[in-house]
Amino acid sequence: GSTARLELAGKTHEFKVRSGSTGPDVIDIGALYSTTGAFTYDPGFTSTASCESAITFIDGDAGILLHRGYPIDQLAEHGDFLEVCYLLLYGELPTKAQKEDFDYRVTRHTMVHEQ
Repeated sequence: GSTARLELAGKTHEFKVRSGSTGPDVIDIGALYSTTGAFTYDPGFTSTASCESAITFIDGDAGILLHRGYPIDQLAEHGDFLEVCYLLLYGELPTKAQKEDFDYRVTRHTMVHEQ
């Protein structure tokens, strides 16, 4: 993989460059402090990814919110709550049969049993 180099106090430090499925590459600076003794300064986290996610991609400047690659507005308009739950859990939208089975299983587990 590729690396990014940072020169600080006369020394060169290398950091791994990681690529996501969507969005720009990121420089993994997890070891920045331990290798350089320095921190980063990024007010408002405008150039910082706080976590790695296989479920969600967010680009606030562009107004993009994706869940498993699907725009949130499409999921809200064309899907229902349990269909989106299935997508988040299993990584793909359910077939009709999968949706019926999932709806049944979730509904069964939400029933309150009489005491």
